[in-house]
This record gives sequence, structure tokens and C-alpha cells, in this order.
Amino acid sequence: MSSVIFRLCPTGCLGSCSRVNLVLESETRTRSAHEDRLVSGLDLWPVGLVFTMLGGGQEQKQQKCADMLRNNNVVARIFQRQIQTPPPGTSVHCARRFYENLVPSFTIYDVECPDHSFRKFTDDGQYLISFSRNHQDLIVYRPTWLSYSYKQEDCHLPSRAKRFDSFFTQLYCVPLASSNEVICKDFFLYVITNQFGLFATSTAQIHDAPAIGGAIQGVPSIERITFHLLRLEDGVILDEKVFRNDFINLAHNMGVFLYDDLLAVVSLRYQTIYILQIRESGNLVDVRAIGAFCREDDELFLNSNMADKSKLHQSSGNHVNNGVHSNQPNSDNSFLSGIKQRLLSFIFQGIWSEETDKFQVGYLAFQFHVLISNSITLSEGPVLEEEILFPFSRLCRLDYLEGEVQFLDRHHLLIKFGSVDGGVSRSADHHASFFAVYNMETTEIVAFYQNSADELYLLFEQFCDHFYAMSRNSSYMNFISSHSNNIHALEQLRSIKYKASSLSQFVKKMLTSLPFSCQSLSPSPYFDQSLFRYDEKLISATDRHRPSTDHPIKFISRRQPHTLKFKIKPGPEAGSLDGRTKKVSSFLFHPFLPLALSIQQTLFLQPSVNIHFRG
Repeated sequence: MSSVIFRLCPTGCLGSCSRVNLVLESETRTRSAHEDRLVSGLDLWPVGLVFTMLGGGQEQKQQKCADMLRNNNVVARIFQRQIQTPPPGTSVHCARRFYENLVPSFTIYDVECPDHSFRKFTDDGQYLISFSRNHQDLIVYRPTWLSYSYKQEDCHLPSRAKRFDSFFTQLYCVPLASSNEVICKDFFLYVITNQFGLFATSTAQIHDAPAIGGAIQGVPSIERITFHLLRLEDGVILDEKVFRNDFINLAHNMGVFLYDDLLAVVSLRYQTIYILQIRESGNLVDVRAIGAFCREDDELFLNSNMADKSKLHQSSGNHVNNGVHSNQPNSDNSFLSGIKQRLLSFIFQGIWSEETDKFQVGYLAFQFHVLISNSITLSEGPVLEEEILFPFSRLCRLDYLEGEVQFLDRHHLLIKFGSVDGGVSRSADHHASFFAVYNMETTEIVAFYQNSADELYLLFEQFCDHFYAMSRNSSYMNFISSHSNNIHALEQLRSIKYKASSLSQFVKKMLTSLPFSCQSLSPSPYFDQSLFRYDEKLISATDRHRPSTDHPIKFISRRQPHTLKFKIKPGPEAGSLDGRTKKVSSFLFHPFLPLALSIQQTLFLQPSVNIHFRG
């Protein structure tokens, strides 16, 4: 990027020269696209303007410049950026401080907009995703920014400026769902490298569906779940993937996780994790399935052994008088699933290496062999101590994939195990659960934790960013505040920890957020806790509905603790007429522009949409 800037002459300084020598020079800078968007257009005017503003003698100039630097206004920040070099690796963090001055300070209430269900901005800010109210069509908009400005709070914008199309341009409308399907409005994943969008449609749930074909009892069934891969540039459907008579938790992307070009889909009904790859050509390609089998040739190997055993039994049965043979293999119930065998083997090896009483270990090995071979529940024998029996007896009842999985990198998955009730009910927090780290290449369990493990909590507290598993190509997501990269978030977490009545319950509560839902956090700088402080009960970076109030949500400066930077007020400007009516709000912040949408929803009433922007 080539830019013409003003810079202080290297032969003089502001404090010693009787006059300031300015050198007008042209230089070529190389910045990331993210930095260009953050500070585009700000290089051309600052320092010349600064010294035009400074009149009087030498001492007056020095005093005015010092006062200006202390004020932290836009001019001062740009001036300081031109004469100082930020420490290595902090250039973007320093650039983000400009957002303390560039805030969405003006609101258009009850904007005239289409009756759509707005989902979110894409992580690169290029598109606004929305769905029709009947959940049949996808409508994509492009932010175009505003052509009007104002100077005072009571300034009246033209009626044209208060319309939705002053901020957004509709690109296209694509029908996604068929007559008996609806779009899952809480599901959307964005492939930033190719600008692909992944959407889902499904038929209605069948709650009392019979468990046939290896399905788990008690899990609902959906006749058809379809994933649609679209090119967002023009709305062309590139590929589709259909799951039939299955159940996948699509709410807030919980049952699906995207990492670079790899996609993990968890089938609750058949207890299988499907790994797919999104090719640059726009194809969804099956890579592997983890569940009953862990390797590609496991099923072939087991079937060949079953056939050999069947022939052996048939030949031995010819020597029996009544011609009846027993112990026929049952392909459905003879073995535990491959993923559960790996899990139990990992636990057994840990106990084997730690236990000194070989008699107990031998008895445990016998029980383990019976469990693996016949898939029966362990007996609560008096020989084994409770802590020895505990992992196996519990896992016999908690052998259920809860429908939540995430990538830690391209080879490792974090998988949550629990009960059937915990996987399909909304009160899953009260059910016991376990976490396992699974290596897809070696098909081994490399770590195992209970949901109350202090060791896992310490990893979660100190290395929270590693659990987010951000795409390498998504620079915006690298600056989301967490308690492992932000001192203010860490202090808030420790405050909650100290106030907790029970440490174990606190650990369980914190670990319920694992595995993280994919792309569920907004990268907007206005949620950066090093810049702003706000009430997280009313608004946060997490993609969730929040209880709505008639009072505006205040964003306070972190660097100046008593300075109000801006306010966000959802709903009508005068507030609701009935204060007893329950209202919820959702907030859609642009990834880098001072632009946000607030949508307040009230039962039986039309949603109220406000646009917040920099005037």
C-alpha cells in the first residue's frame, strides 16, 4: 500500500528545535488486509493538521502537543503512531485502540427493514446472512455503509437514511428448503478462504421413533437433514450432504465443527462422528467415520473373522446329534463400538501402570475382557475397591456421545461423553460427563478427564485460546478476549471462582462450555475487554439471545474507567409499553466497522430492529 505521510524530521525534535521541520515523503508500506481495514485513510492527514493547529511560540507548541497526547483523541493517536514504533507483535493491538474513538454513537430506532430473521455477519464482514420468516429462503446482503453524517445529537437525518437499504444491499435470494423442510435458523458456518457458506435444512423431529438399525434408544429421529454448501459471492449451491433418519444437534452449531477445510458432524442417533473435507472445488468429500469402527478396514476385518467363525461352527455342528449349534455371533451386539473400546483400553492401561496389587489388576483384566467381548455390565464385585471399579462401571452407563465435539488441530478431537438424557435434554449440565482427546490418525485416546477434573480446568484457564481452534486463515478471530489472553477477563473469572460456594461445582460449571461451539463468538473490537467494559449479562461476544431491558447498555472505557464511550439500546426509543412482557435481544456486530444491529423480540409482536453506527 503506497501512502504519502508527514513525518518529523530525523535531525530535529519537538523539544529542542525552535521550529518543527516537516518532511513530506512518499513511502511504500506493507500491511495485512486486516490492518488496512482498521486504519485505512488515516495516514494522509494527521501530522500536518496537528502542526497547523499548533500556534504561538515554542513553549506553547510543546504544551499543546503534550496536552493533545494525553487526551487520546484521534489526532493524538495518529500523531503518536507516526513518531513511535509499537513493540514487536503488537501493531494490530495498538491499531485497535482507535476503536475507543470510532464507536457506534448514533442509533436509528425501528428501522424500515424486510421481515427477515437476521443470523450474523460473516467473519470477514463481507456478507450479512438472513433467512425468510417461513424459513424457506436464504437472503444475503452486503454492507454498504452510510452516505449521510451528523454532527449533533439532535440532528435529523433524511428519511432515506433511516431505511435498511441505506446500509445494506441485497445480493440475492436463494430457496434452500423443500416443501416439507425448513432452514435451521441457528446454524451457519463460514469458510473464509473460499467464501463458502454451510447451511442446514431438516424435516420435523419424531420423538418416539423406534431404535432400529443400530440406533440409540431415547434419541429423536429426523427423516432428512441436508447440509448445503453455497458460494456466497453469487449464491450458487455447490454441493449437498444428506443424513436420513438421524439426529444432529444443529442449535448454535453444537453438533458440527469446522476447522480449516475439515468438518466434523456428530450423529447422536447412531453414535458416529463423520469427518468430511470441503474441497476448493466446492465438494463435500467423506474422509472417515469414527464410532462403531475407527479405521477404514475395521469392518472388513471383523466381517471376515465372523465369516471364518461361522464356517467353523457349521462344520463342528455336523458332529452333533440334534444338528443345532450355539453361540452364533451377533454382528449387532457382539462387540462394543470401536471408540468405546479405545476409551476403556486407555483407562485400563492407566490403572495397570499405577496399581500395585496384581490380584486386583488380574481380576480387573478379566472383567475388562468380559466387557469388551460380550458388551455386558460389570458386576459390582466386593474384591475390587470402588475407585478401581468406578471408571468401568460408570462408563458402562455413560457410553454416549453427547453430540458435542471439536477439533483441537487437524489430527485431534475433543469428544464429550455422557448419558442419553444429557445429550438430548436442555438440562445437560446436571448430568455426569467425560472428556476424551482422540487422535484420528493413530485411533488412540491420548487423554481422558471427568467433568470435575482440576487438571482439565487448569488447562482451560491457562490455555483457553487453544480450545477455540481458530482457523489459520481467520485473522479477525485471533483477537477475541478470553481469560488466557486478557487480564480483565482473568480477573472476572477468578472473582467468580472465589465467590463460588463449592470449587467442584464451579469447575463443573466452567467445563460445561467444552467443547466450544464453532464460530459462536463475534470478533468485533467493541467486545475487546482491554478496550471496553460492559454488562455481560445483557450483551457479550457469544452468539446467544439475552434478556432485554428498557435501559441502554453502556460501554465504558477501560483506560479511562469513568468515561462512557457509547450506548446500545435495543427496542423502541421510548421503551416498551408493558414492562411485564418478557423480551429478548440479539446483537449483530460487524467484525471491524462501527456498525451493529440490535433485534428485540417480544412474544406475539413484530421484532424491533435498530441500527447503531458511527455518525
